[in-house]
Amino acid sequence: MKKALFLDRDGVINIDRGYVGKIEDFEFVDGVLDLIYEAQKRGYIPIVVTNQSGIGRGYYSGEDFEKLTSWMVRKMRERGIVIDRSHIFFCPHRPDEGCECRKPMPGMFREAQERFGIDMAASWMIGDKPGDIEAAKRAGVGHTYLTERNRRIDIKELHGL
Repeated sequence: MKKALFLDRDGVINIDRGYVGKIEDFEFVDGVLDLIYEAQKRGYIPIVVTNQSGIGRGYYSGEDFEKLTSWMVRKMRERGIVIDRSHIFFCPHRPDEGCECRKPMPGMFREAQERFGIDMAASWMIGDKPGDIEAAKRAGVGHTYLTERNRRIDIKELHGL
């Protein structure tokens, strides 16, 4: 079984400016690509789990999200990170829709587990909101790290990764 490094997107991978749906609004958090690369060298599969209610609210389209995601994946691959679109899980629903995929529900984690055969107990989740951590725990992720929004994370902070 494989272990994963689950990452929230807005606030962990990129600077959260509120409903980031366009490439021109996307800026990687300082050091995050190095963190992902190092975790991957340690045997973790990088997986993004992200609420994207901006789609459901009409702030940007699913097509905008896909363009941005393709660009983000390309930038990660340029840094040596082995990732593709299949590693990105998102929920387009508004909070009032009551779906199973929107964090703090565990749907995206369970889908990733099924797709990649992940050992959840050996995996990590990095999020910037309590709902990120709650979703991970509901899915059985063994290690979680709640960071401050838009903050650089040094891999040394993740004891045991």
